[in-house]
Amino acid sequence: MSVFQPSTHNILLQTMSAEDYGRLEPHLIRIPLPVKLQLHVASDTIEYVYFPEDGVISIVATALDGTSCEIGLFGREGMSETATVLGTDRSPHEAYVQVAGISGLRLPVDVLNEALRDSPTLRGHLLHYVQAMMIQLSSSIAAGGQTIEKRLARWLLMCNDRIDGDQIGLTHDFIAMMLSVRRPGVTEALDRLKNRHLILKRRGIIVIADRAGLKRLAGGSYGLAEREYHRLLGQPLERTGIKYERDSGPRDER
Repeated sequence: MSVFQPSTHNILLQTMSAEDYGRLEPHLIRIPLPVKLQLHVASDTIEYVYFPEDGVISIVATALDGTSCEIGLFGREGMSETATVLGTDRSPHEAYVQVAGISGLRLPVDVLNEALRDSPTLRGHLLHYVQAMMIQLSSSIAAGGQTIEKRLARWLLMCNDRIDGDQIGLTHDFIAMMLSVRRPGVTEALDRLKNRHLILKRRGIIVIADRAGLKRLAGGSYGLAEREYHRLLGQPLERTGIKYERDSGPRDER
């Protein structure tokens, strides 16, 4: 049975058993999550895993010709480097902060590996998250054949789910790279969403003005991964409007 761990705002940590959280908590270090902070370099040996408490982290794949696109994202509901849960020590993908967060918790991978060996319940809990991420990735592939507007609507909803408030700090260049489209296409798609009163645009910021309208536009491309996260982890992922109060917890990095 999952419990609520009051010393962290990461949902994956919050919902693990008190015993499993106790295995990790002494080794968690809280760090800032500025935009563009790289959490993992492709194919490097994984030394740490990260549990964001806010913000949005992109998982980015780079093709052999050097082109990059986002294949998944996560925030306070998840963790970086799920490859470690599957028993490997590296990943061909990068992970970096897409939307700045105030903090995340860093854990040495050796500590996680020891805890996984010792605790079947911890392994089961984190494997449920891996399954939820696999569903998100498959949903992203399915959404790839949709119009830019539909893909953009889905992506904005997913970012909105992981932050407090409705303002998302994003540039057109960044969105273009995330969606693997040209910048002019992003600008035109954003303008169409603005003209439909679904968003507002400010310099470097997108404001969600009509979330229900974005969901209608995204259609079936949004919702499956969110429902499966709720089923597997027992906590809602889709935006609820709940604000998280910050308190003391794992020590800050010095």
